[in-house]
Amino acid sequence: MSDIVNTERREECLIIRVNNPPVNALGHAVRDGVVKALTEVGDARCVVLHCEGRTFFAGADITEFGKPPLSPSLPDMIAALENCPVPVVAAIHGMALGGGLETALGCDYRVIDRKARVGFPEIDLGIFPGAGGTQRAPRLAGIAATLAMTLDGKPVSAARAVEIGLCDEMSDGDILEATIAFARTKTVKRRIRDLPAPSIDQPAIDAELAKAAKARRGQIAVGKATEAVLASATLPFEAGLEKERELFLELIGGSQSRAMRHLFFSERLSAKVDGLNAAPKSLGLIGVVGSGTMGGGIAMAFANAGFAVRLYDANAEALKAGLEKIRSLYMASAAKGRTSEAEALDRYDRIQPADNWEAFAACDLIIEAVFERMDVKKDVFAELDRVARPDAILATNTSYLDVDAIAAGTKDPSRVLGMHFFSPANVMRLLEIVRGDKTSDTALATALDAARKIKKVPVVSGVCHGFIGNRMLKGYGREAGLCMMEGAAPEDVDKALYGFGMPMGPLAMADLAGLDIGYDNRRSMTAGEDYEPLASVLQDRLVEMGRKGQKTGAGIFNYAPGSRSPEPDPDVMAMIETLAAEYGVKRRDVAPEEIVERCMLALINEGAAILSEGIAQRASDIDVVYANGYGFPRYRGGPMCYADELGAKHILERLEFYQEKYGPKWWAPAPLIRELAETGGTFGQWKKG
Repeated sequence: MSDIVNTERREECLIIRVNNPPVNALGHAVRDGVVKALTEVGDARCVVLHCEGRTFFAGADITEFGKPPLSPSLPDMIAALENCPVPVVAAIHGMALGGGLETALGCDYRVIDRKARVGFPEIDLGIFPGAGGTQRAPRLAGIAATLAMTLDGKPVSAARAVEIGLCDEMSDGDILEATIAFARTKTVKRRIRDLPAPSIDQPAIDAELAKAAKARRGQIAVGKATEAVLASATLPFEAGLEKERELFLELIGGSQSRAMRHLFFSERLSAKVDGLNAAPKSLGLIGVVGSGTMGGGIAMAFANAGFAVRLYDANAEALKAGLEKIRSLYMASAAKGRTSEAEALDRYDRIQPADNWEAFAACDLIIEAVFERMDVKKDVFAELDRVARPDAILATNTSYLDVDAIAAGTKDPSRVLGMHFFSPANVMRLLEIVRGDKTSDTALATALDAARKIKKVPVVSGVCHGFIGNRMLKGYGREAGLCMMEGAAPEDVDKALYGFGMPMGPLAMADLAGLDIGYDNRRSMTAGEDYEPLASVLQDRLVEMGRKGQKTGAGIFNYAPGSRSPEPDPDVMAMIETLAAEYGVKRRDVAPEEIVERCMLALINEGAAILSEGIAQRASDIDVVYANGYGFPRYRGGPMCYADELGAKHILERLEFYQEKYGPKWWAPAPLIRELAETGGTFGQWKKG
């Protein structure tokens, strides 16, 4: 046998041991080793399939994604387990995910450790279990329970796995010894393929489909996975496997799965910075300045990861209110069963109020989250520079401002960088880490390490106004506003982009954020140079009328008391028509396709500029920002992945069309787009020289 798969004989039981760290991925060497090990059954009366290390098979080998399969394939290995002449029992500990669970289902029986979990996460890659999982699982757990696991993608507990019949016994002790003891009691094989087909419980199935339709709107894998699972009830087993394979191959060759797999790898690549070899500093105590929504969320993110946090606000009443808000959020989480009450209180207790700046003297990392104004930020950093240890890292949570200008006010700019969290910071996965001109490699490595420890997806950005995400958002919002002024009703603008896959339309999003935010930002900008006044004139007039969005019950849309649902307002529509006339705009029908195209082209064009300027290291980093921070539909892969699907030549043609129609100010194609159109290259392949 090999170093990865070996066998051990204990009297009448053959034990197949797999050791492929770190997660026992089902690569070719594992599959080949298991198939060969099964030839050693001889006079054994049972077989136990066991994985060494921390987990059972946690899934496929991602290094094989997109490559021709090597024999034996996963279905081949599972068939070998099924066809073994004696009962085979899987010993499940850690996780059995995707192909790992399908492998366990290829065995006759399954014993599971009480702390283990099993699941089918493939839907997050735009596919579903393709090695018999959709045919075997329903014969044990039923169609509704299988659909719940397949369409949700989240693993279920050992107790749930036993309850629905996926596993036969739960163990509290040594999983291998428990499984050997169980296997010795089994004298008859029980191949799942030989079990009766499941029945169809339509109301239960409809309930699962309704949940999936909401959670995975626009994802074609939902329908295909459902079709595959239902085939377990309507087709003979072999025909069901063929249907599963047909649908699986259709998905894996399609654009949605390609986009979602792109994001899967991109999120693992974004933390890798070319040329960065510095070791991160060890982090113990974290400081947070500002106890508002953002500061409180940042404090919670670190407390949730086990860090001690000191939270300070110059306003004592604001600090008290902030701590009360944090406590209420933790208690609400416990009430919903997401954590125990004891754990919620432990996390809350990790956040201690600070009475003064000197409380930060012992902190390893201090993050500022105060009002978005340069003079306020500089005052905070002057205090931090005074009290912090010389080796402490100082971070600003600014979403727009010049990190280099903030750093310039300190004695050592090398320890200063941006850590731009997204609200709510304890929930949103994205963290934009802004590398200043003088930021040291150690500071950057420490911020990246902190992101990993608090389970964020980090993307490194250079310094510019708005960094990656908010800089690109400006053009997206501009075109939405212009489409509205040129003829589309506000609700039609939002409907078009919601239909594209965005979680909400840009105009309702502006109402949610507060129209006064953009209004205040524009006060320091030059109209026509820094922004297009026609795109925001309505919002400015509304703010001056006191209509600031959801928080005032009215903005671009109306909001009933206690409701967040936007309702069209005829008075706003009349204002749009009046303002359009004032600006000499002849309103027309603006098709949904034009709305989507203009908003997406604006994103892509700015993204190309950001990439060529070196603000983003790679195109996929931009995609990670938009998928995790701005709700860009994962099944489209992010704006630059979507651009590659469209093709640079097509994008250039459409940009030139709008440039001719509206002028070059906002529509001049980024030079990189022209370069890629001429060379036939893609954003995904391009690298700054």
